[in-house]
Amino acid sequence: MKAEVIVPDDYRPADDEPFMSDRQLAYFRSKLLAWKSELMSDSKETIETLQDNTRAIPDMSDRASEETDRALELRTRDRQRKLVSKIDAALRRIEEGEYGYCEVTGDPISLRRLDARPIATMSLEAQERHERRERVHRDD
Repeated sequence: MKAEVIVPDDYRPADDEPFMSDRQLAYFRSKLLAWKSELMSDSKETIETLQDNTRAIPDMSDRASEETDRALELRTRDRQRKLVSKIDAALRRIEEGEYGYCEVTGDPISLRRLDARPIATMSLEAQERHERRERVHRDD
């Protein structure tokens, strides 16, 4: 088992250091875990709010408005649930030594892209090709 790497708060991965070094991996692991923790906390708050707000509303328009708000909140939480599974997959890739490499080309994903979207699985070029193909097939 590897010793845990301590990453300073002001650390940002740089191109002049070895790609996916222990320090970079620790940085991204920390970033992913913090993001997951935030999402899980939001989810817990939503569940508590929905449980607390189960009251009978006599006015039809008020009830409809509240149901719309609930549906929107649940849709948002569903998107966040899917995001948590992508975060878990990224954490698994870190453990398996595959994090930071494009699943299509095998090339390194840019550090700037990973910093902006730490769950990225494709390089920017591969992602753009993928999206172009999706657009073409969607238009059929």
